[in-house]
Amino acid sequence: MQSRRHAPESEDTGIDLAPMLDFTVNLLIFFIITTSFIKEAGVTVFKPPAITAVNKPSGNLLIAVRENGDIWMDRRHIELRDVRTLIERLHIERPKDTVVIIADKESSAGAVAKVMDEVRLAGITDVSIAANPNGGGG
Repeated sequence: MQSRRHAPESEDTGIDLAPMLDFTVNLLIFFIITTSFIKEAGVTVFKPPAITAVNKPSGNLLIAVRENGDIWMDRRHIELRDVRTLIERLHIERPKDTVVIIADKESSAGAVAKVMDEVRLAGITDVSIAANPNGGGG
């Protein structure tokens, strides 16, 4: 009897890409969701030092007040009269949002107070002012 040698059956040894694609899609969804909730001021501001500064979880809405009184929100320069309207619209969409005003150390207290008033008139009572803790500069 002559034994026949069978060639090994070819098996599909390819890599299954389905788990990697699932992971990639989940990552994409995560980044889309998280970036839609982060509102940046859009400018660099040098915060004043404060020894009594307390670390708080950052707010959802950031408003920057530059040294020359310019107001920035969501990477756009806005006028003081527009702050209340924009905050009201965002507050309706997400009522639990908080606001952090990032005021430059050279900005006037009056400009910051006006922005804070507009935010509170828009219905958000949780307003914080950003500062460098422990008196750190920059």
